[in-house]
Amino acid sequence: MSEYQYYEFLAIDRPLDDRQRAEVRSLSTRARITATSFVNEYHWGNFRGDPNRMMERYYDAHLYLANWGTQRIMLRLPRGLLDIDVARDYCVGDQVTAWTTGEYLVLDLTSEDEAGDFDPDACPPLSAIVGVRAELAAGDLRPLHLAWLAGHGTAETDEYADQDLEPPVPPGLAALTAAQRALADFLRVDDDLLAIAAQTSAPLAETTDVPGHLAAWVQDLPVAEKNRLLLRVAEDHAVTVRAEMLRRFHNEHSTPIASPPRRTVADLLDAARRRRGDRERRMAARRAEQQARRQQDRSLAREKRIDELARDEEATWSQIDAMIATRKPREYDAAAALLTELQTLAERDGRRDAFTQRCLALRHTHARKPRLIERLDRAGV
Repeated sequence: MSEYQYYEFLAIDRPLDDRQRAEVRSLSTRARITATSFVNEYHWGNFRGDPNRMMERYYDAHLYLANWGTQRIMLRLPRGLLDIDVARDYCVGDQVTAWTTGEYLVLDLTSEDEAGDFDPDACPPLSAIVGVRAELAAGDLRPLHLAWLAGHGTAETDEYADQDLEPPVPPGLAALTAAQRALADFLRVDDDLLAIAAQTSAPLAETTDVPGHLAAWVQDLPVAEKNRLLLRVAEDHAVTVRAEMLRRFHNEHSTPIASPPRRTVADLLDAARRRRGDRERRMAARRAEQQARRQQDRSLAREKRIDELARDEEATWSQIDAMIATRKPREYDAAAALLTELQTLAERDGRRDAFTQRCLALRHTHARKPRLIERLDRAGV
């Protein structure tokens, strides 16, 4: 494949109207466009549009793939659902960026791996990842922390960046959702680095969201606040209003979690390398143990076969003669294998000289069979 690029955009909170669809259509005549999606693949050439501008004006999620190793996810949220200062805590160079435009905040998460093998079918699809947008809207910062880990785990950082402190560690890093796991895979988050980061991540807080509590909380909201929320729903902001309300409810009914000590990037990367080395050593030891066990099993099986040969050795010599008489290469191989076992039997019983004399006689008899002699030489008999 000389070149491959894939673009996908999704409109989640509200579909594009006819005018907006015409505007994005003007950017590509071949794209598959609906009121909620835009998909195009390029095997040559480039997309004329600007993904940043398309996210600012039309779409809530974007996925990009290129066969030179670039993988990119963009997410757009209403500004009230994610504070720009919070998002910037997790920014990393060009790999993780955030900005505001109008009423929206846009996240841009990128992973680069020029040396890896490219397989578009192996990448999680946007449909598997886009659920992190709703999680961010609900106040779950794990997707941002995953992007931060990816930025430091795959980029070459200088000594100054190595001393940067990790951002606040959200709870639940050790128990990712399906969408978060897909995002981690897409951004190529190192599993050892994730495991180290999760060591100081508290379990997800339990909320008192039992039947009746949410209803009671809504009932206690001031009338003016309810009216404001209802007006926003009527103005077609229902998705945003729901996310805001659930976020407020969970924040008010969750047990506060103490912030763990913050580590440097260098601390995390060094710990991840140590964990990776320990894991690889354990795997090597396990492989060596399995290999030794298989070798022992083969030795026991060989001993059993040799014991069986000892009960009627002459029948085996006759079988070897019959195999050689076929003049078939496969039978020559089988005859050589039997001879090696007879040789082992002779060495075990102290009859090596007798075996050697009989084997030399066999070689003399079949001296005009070079393929057989070649196999005997290779077998060492």
